[in-house]
Amino acid sequence: MHGGDRVAAVLKAQGIPVLFTLCGGHISPILSGARARGIRVVDVRDEATAVFAADAMARLTGIPGVAAVTAGPGVTNTITAVKNAQLAQSPVVVIGGAAPTVLKGRGALQDIDQSALFKPHVKAIFAVRKVADLIGAMQRALRLSAEGVPGPVFVECPIDLLYGEELIRGWYGAAGGGKSLSAKMLGWYLQRHLRKMFAGSGEVSVDRVDWPSVPEAGADLAQVCKALRGAERPLLVVGSQALLQASRAAEIAAAVERLGVPVYLSGMARGLLGKNHQRHMRHQRRNALKEADLVMLAGVPCDFRLDYGKHVRRSAKLVSVNRSRSDLRMNRRPDIGVLGDAGQFLCALAGTTDNGGRWEDWQKQLRERDQQRETEIEALAAARTEFVNPLQLLRELNRTLAEDSVIVADGGDFVGSASYTLRPRGPLSWLDPGVFGTLGVGAGFALGAKLARPDSEVWAVYGDGAFGFSLVEFDTFARHGVPVIAVVGNDGGWAQIAREQVKMLGDDVGTVLARTDYHRAVEGLGAAGLLLDAPEKVGQVLQQARDIAASGRPVLVNALIGTTDFREGSISM
Repeated sequence: MHGGDRVAAVLKAQGIPVLFTLCGGHISPILSGARARGIRVVDVRDEATAVFAADAMARLTGIPGVAAVTAGPGVTNTITAVKNAQLAQSPVVVIGGAAPTVLKGRGALQDIDQSALFKPHVKAIFAVRKVADLIGAMQRALRLSAEGVPGPVFVECPIDLLYGEELIRGWYGAAGGGKSLSAKMLGWYLQRHLRKMFAGSGEVSVDRVDWPSVPEAGADLAQVCKALRGAERPLLVVGSQALLQASRAAEIAAAVERLGVPVYLSGMARGLLGKNHQRHMRHQRRNALKEADLVMLAGVPCDFRLDYGKHVRRSAKLVSVNRSRSDLRMNRRPDIGVLGDAGQFLCALAGTTDNGGRWEDWQKQLRERDQQRETEIEALAAARTEFVNPLQLLRELNRTLAEDSVIVADGGDFVGSASYTLRPRGPLSWLDPGVFGTLGVGAGFALGAKLARPDSEVWAVYGDGAFGFSLVEFDTFARHGVPVIAVVGNDGGWAQIAREQVKMLGDDVGTVLARTDYHRAVEGLGAAGLLLDAPEKVGQVLQQARDIAASGRPVLVNALIGTTDFREGSISM
């Protein structure tokens, strides 16, 4: 086994089904070793896409996602995606190639201090320097990425650890040849280096390593039960972290239902209760939080999304459940802080309390307010705009979605409207960047989602600004036979930024785009493209897109949309 085989053998033993990559000579043996072991190798057109795809696989399966990229620029291109995974608490392992061990710091091709670059953005770095250490480093990296608060881990694999020993000895022997004293000294040094590098690297078997246990959160159960019994207007907010145990999503959904508490869902928790559950509230969350006398945050920190904790009134009892000690107390110390897995805690809490039909008046109040907002949105969707009203398009898309569909959100204004309009059909059926608010996740997330859920329809909903990051990956979808459906809300600009920028500064500089023919562009990359330019065509075009994807071909709907004031004042800071 050469070094690339060893890395691939660990991935195989741990049940990693797909390796995302953009090829490079530094990592070729890993890709070859992976394919030889039946691991699907999916090569993309931008290294960030590879990490985004690994991130999506991790979120939907609960198993770490893995990407391999070449040294130098290949590694640096992943930083935004790695940071996004860190802030979203996704278990991702990035394998990076590196210059030969003997040439580190000597000006070799693409040789930089990669460890220093990654240090602030990952849980750990494994800079491997011996062939015998590759297996252990990969096993520890995969396990650590999923342990405690999940996050990305970086493994640096120099090129001379990955190719076969005979070949590497030939490279070093050629460099150390000659009869002069200096040449002999160099030869002696290189041979000593080789002995150390290959020491203990005989044939090995690679065993599966157990995944880490889930951090339990049961110590404060009685205290929370008591607080819940005494509440008149309780509210539950469930975030992405509560769904880290992807295999328990249905159980967590059932627990939230049994609790009987009105609930708001955010991030990966969207869709947890299906599309029409009576306890799931969708609008006016800020007002509801200010009115509640008990607020339970399950996997949600008090960051900008909750106005740094100010959305919850000071007189209310605040319960926070989180795997992260820092997130648990971010900006506001909870009255009851529970350190552990939020999903597991909700299941345990539901098993010890029976709330029956309590809080019905409170729920009725919230539902009536929700319905009032839905009526307002319906009126806005009926208004005529230039081309297609975006709310009309999104409402029709919501009616079109199959029950097993997965929605990927990548954009600002149009996607912000989608978050209020589209109703994910079930648990783990919504993917957005997370707290980092990263544009450009769309192609990678859609790729990872479709490979994780091959029998599901995967819809990528884009703003036209964000779509610029994803366009070339339609080549990836076409080459690998990944039939995703994309809908681009094309209003010819960065609308979310322009709306406030023009109001505050009287200047649209940097926010104007063209209404580009994206449907024609993807056709050149091997996908199908459809133009949607009139409201009466919406249903027909969306169904046509579904039919094309069902035939096995990726497809994009270029939807020319008008403007509304639905998201006035929507910028968060």
